[in-house]
Amino acid sequence: MNKQKRITEHPVLGRMQDREEVTFTFDGHTYKGFKGDTIASALLANGVRRLRVHEETGTPRGIYCNIGHCFECRTTVDGADGVRACLTPIREGMEVKSGQKEALPLDSQHHDAHKLPKTYADFAKQEAGDPHV
Repeated sequence: MNKQKRITEHPVLGRMQDREEVTFTFDGHTYKGFKGDTIASALLANGVRRLRVHEETGTPRGIYCNIGHCFECRTTVDGADGVRACLTPIREGMEVKSGQKEALPLDSQHHDAHKLPKTYADFAKQEAGDPHV
């Protein structure tokens, strides 16, 4: 692992001590991180910035908010889709894959796609009970 891509000293937290190394894979490549790293921080420390591609445009996506709000860092972890890399700690032997390119279809039993609001204004009207949205 390239330690030059890690913060080793911090003005508030002080000197970062070495921690236990953890080995995991991302898209079939083996990487090392430290115990307590998130998937995102371990991948960034190893120089990996692209975590998935956009469902419609195919453009690369990576870390954006790093607090779990934006869902740009969705990955597949040990077979589970939609796992946020910025919130999930790495584990020894964890298998991480890039997020899916294809958009997941709506479940027709639980969603009515034509009733989904198209804009924030439509959403506000729908929330207010406007039947004409």
